[in-house]
Amino acid sequence: MQNVAQPYRSVLYIPGSKTRALEKAQSLPVDAIIFDLEDAVAPDEKVAARQLLAKTLNTTDYGPRKRIVRVNGGDTEWGADDLATFIDVAPDAILLPKVEDPATIAALSGLLKGATTIWAMMETPRGILNASAIAAAPKMEGFVMGTNDLAKDLGSRGRGAMLTSLQLCLLAARAEGLVCVDGVYNAFKDEDGLRAECDEGRDMGFDGKTLIHPAQVAIANEVFGPSEDELDLARRQIEAYEQAKADGQGVAVVDGKIVENLHVETATRLLAKADAIKLVEGA
Repeated sequence: MQNVAQPYRSVLYIPGSKTRALEKAQSLPVDAIIFDLEDAVAPDEKVAARQLLAKTLNTTDYGPRKRIVRVNGGDTEWGADDLATFIDVAPDAILLPKVEDPATIAALSGLLKGATTIWAMMETPRGILNASAIAAAPKMEGFVMGTNDLAKDLGSRGRGAMLTSLQLCLLAARAEGLVCVDGVYNAFKDEDGLRAECDEGRDMGFDGKTLIHPAQVAIANEVFGPSEDELDLARRQIEAYEQAKADGQGVAVVDGKIVENLHVETATRLLAKADAIKLVEGA
């Protein structure tokens, strides 16, 4: 189940083979890091990357940032060893690529140690169609949308063609209380395009966005983080509702709008998220 206070505004992919990138990630204001052993690592570097990343996670403090390791698929020559290694390392989560059914999740869930959870890359047509069953599998915590691979498999052009897939995964994630993070924006120098896609993802309901470059972090954090106006409204809603309860009334009114318990729950989560963001930014 999702920790509602943990922010996921910015989820940055870091190659597991790059020592400098692994070091720099300690100081970046990101909410979560995907330490990637799959797409970001060349085949002849995968074994060394696995060893480097295992040593790094065992000896390096990444503060409040969520540590997620994306392993290679079970159908590759590296997948089994990746899992064996990081089950022992026990990061915050293990991210499985191209998940297509809940059996894949169930097989891993019984092997995990400590508080390690499972995240799933949702990036194939079969996986999208099985999103509900995957979300309900044991130890599941989050979905990451793999929009590049999904577009390739669909033969689609443009984000609009993927809206059904994105919404199906969001529905499945929310039904089971999971995190759901939007796919990457490839043109990392295009700030306007990134902001527009972040705006769309936020309005759809995603918790944040996966990123391929540190230059994208600030925009994602801004768009997916609560604004001062939103925080002010949340505080006033809680205050007004508590006063209404004390006066024996079932609802309150703020800015001409009814405030009920459901609004207070949302406001409380928003303030908790803001507190968690302060921890990340303070680190």
